[in-house]
Amino acid sequence: MTDISASPLVEFKDVTFSYPGASGERVILNKITLSVPRGKVTALMGASGGGKTTVLRLIGGQQTAGQGKVLFDGKNIGSMRQPELYAARRRMGMLFQFGALFTDLSVFDNVAFPLREHTSLNDELIRDIVLMKLNAVGLRGARHLMPSEISGGMARRVALARAIALDPELIMYDEPFAGLDPISLGTAAQLIRQLNDTLGITSMVVSHDLEETFRIADKVIILANGGIAAQGTPDEVRHSSDPLVHQFVNALSEGPVKFHYPGADVATDFGNPSPDKKANRS
Repeated sequence: MTDISASPLVEFKDVTFSYPGASGERVILNKITLSVPRGKVTALMGASGGGKTTVLRLIGGQQTAGQGKVLFDGKNIGSMRQPELYAARRRMGMLFQFGALFTDLSVFDNVAFPLREHTSLNDELIRDIVLMKLNAVGLRGARHLMPSEISGGMARRVALARAIALDPELIMYDEPFAGLDPISLGTAAQLIRQLNDTLGITSMVVSHDLEETFRIADKVIILANGGIAAQGTPDEVRHSSDPLVHQFVNALSEGPVKFHYPGADVATDFGNPSPDKKANRS
């Protein structure tokens, strides 16, 4: 008999994904294979534009892989019909980069929203669940406030309460630490770890904050140049011999990731009128 708990909750098998562009398709992910273990916190990191958010969109079915398979609990997301995809999404929670709260709904109603949309629970039971979720993130007393009346860090915690309202098996965090002060950042990181362990869920964290992410993650995956530059425990990744990973984890300005976007050399660009300048003259 297969031990389900030992199998990954999410798997990418030889996944390729591209965005169309003016000069042809721009490959974001090129035949990547990765797995997200159940019950653990997996961090997805790498330079901007490396495909981290794209990975989350592929898991949620907002994007479809050009090649390969994206599996959620053993089932291919890309081949799901709409009812099956919606059922899979109800098993996922998403914390967007800046919370994405409904500005015209109170804190309470923001958290209640998925319960009202996806369940037939009565108002009394919804109230109890909402207060439990808000209590878990320390904001039960702020339930009557509007999003405009709370801080950015509090808004992120309200969004987290909403993300766990339906008791998902997987929670995806897109830059949960962006723009937070040190206290709010530490609180958010601690919450991610505590909720993961207390609720027995699986977490995927997209972040550029090395210190906090390495502190709470069980597994780290570094994306670069359309592939996986390194993966393993935080300690294994920190001591990777890969030049790109070394540059990333040590925040070095010099390395494989260049400051300048590829283009003509300086002498050519400044010495000769460019096509766009000629076009402007005409």
